[in-house]
Amino acid sequence: MRERNALEQSLGAYRDLERELDDGLTLLELGEAEDDRASVEEAEGQLSRLRARAGKLQLQSLLSGEADANDCYLEVNAGAGGTEAQDWAEMLARMYTRWADAHGYKVEWIEESAGEEAGLKSASLKVKGVNAYGWLKSESGVHRLVRISPFDSQARRHTSFASVWVYPVIDDSIEIEVLDKDLRVDTYRASGAGGQHVNKTDSAVRITHLPTGIVVQCQNDRSQHKNRAQAQSMLRARLYEHELTKREAEAQAEADSKTEIGWGRQIRSYVLQPYQMVKDLRTGAEKGNAQGVLDGDIDAFLEASLAAKLGGGNEGEGEGETAG
Repeated sequence: MRERNALEQSLGAYRDLERELDDGLTLLELGEAEDDRASVEEAEGQLSRLRARAGKLQLQSLLSGEADANDCYLEVNAGAGGTEAQDWAEMLARMYTRWADAHGYKVEWIEESAGEEAGLKSASLKVKGVNAYGWLKSESGVHRLVRISPFDSQARRHTSFASVWVYPVIDDSIEIEVLDKDLRVDTYRASGAGGQHVNKTDSAVRITHLPTGIVVQCQNDRSQHKNRAQAQSMLRARLYEHELTKREAEAQAEADSKTEIGWGRQIRSYVLQPYQMVKDLRTGAEKGNAQGVLDGDIDAFLEASLAAKLGGGNEGEGEGETAG
């Protein structure tokens, strides 16, 4: 039913475009035949808007990967730098929840580890909705923030890093073999909000997949069994994404060898001082309204990533920014 609804939505959007294009062309022809300038301008405006809509639908058509239509898990981890980096990790988690809310996606907090003074050491979210993974998968990488630190009494400028990792929620139709001998399961007491219960039982679960070193954890439920089931689901998703990434890396090995990748896996720079600018280092897309981006307005960057794929890839352009 979910696949059917997605197909009906796509076909419906195409048919609406087709019908409105026909109406716009008819209006344009009539306006020109009757020398009615107002009708011609109205038709041209309608066709211009249709062109923009068609462009967005063309980008959405690229969300046709095996798992693009699925829900996704999104993990944020603070880099080195203590409170500064942990505050930046919390800002990123907020940015993605704001984006999800604006697009009608539901967000479920799976795990969060609070910083000592402020922010988050790490957080795991589940974003639920059609094409959640397809839109957000390009967000995986290192995000860099430059600002005047609110935690520095001398008001100095600081650079902070946090990593984002996005992987799809996979359904039961995709078989992932996980052997018990390959797993190490640890239980511990949950931290953060949760009332008296979190201090009484070892309900939180951490699973390590020994062959790959992948670690997942869950603490959002009072039941250890439910947390373990959720963690196992996350592990299967991570292993699936790991395999997809490995295949993609093999397929792109030749192209990747020609591209110099600076700053490790850094993908985007957010500068709040001395000027405001958010720039994607892969596509060259940038926005001057940094606060708007941090409030969830990241569509331009997501669309630019898809457009780069559509146009043969501009990835690697726009790099060479120096540290601030």
